[in-house]
Amino acid sequence: MTLAKLPSAPHLEGMNVIQPTPFPGRPDPNDRVAFDRSELGAILTLYGRMVAAGEWRDYGMSFLRDVAVFSVFRRTAEHPIYRIEKRPRLRNRQGQYAVIGMDNQILKRGHDLKTVLRVLERKLIRPVDD
Repeated sequence: MTLAKLPSAPHLEGMNVIQPTPFPGRPDPNDRVAFDRSELGAILTLYGRMVAAGEWRDYGMSFLRDVAVFSVFRRTAEHPIYRIEKRPRLRNRQGQYAVIGMDNQILKRGHDLKTVLRVLERKLIRPVDD
């Protein structure tokens, strides 16, 4: 069996293939905001300590177009007691990270996730009864 060789196209030699420029008004529908590895590590470290203390029992994560949410539950079938949100659009304003309570009150907002999470670490500090 012999393969036929395609004729060369000398008029196409030296031409570059250029990818089309995406239309500027249309964002990719598959783009989602997510926590990166270090952010998730900080959140899960706090989560593990709170589970060990018996305060938290379950969590859920949502990755949407404009926000990533880590929700914390005391019991599985409840509303979240806290939400840790990342909103990159607020990066240059009041900060992209926020901790939001059960009543939708913003407990802390800022540019540094570990600083924002400190508001939840205070819940671990309790007076010791003698």
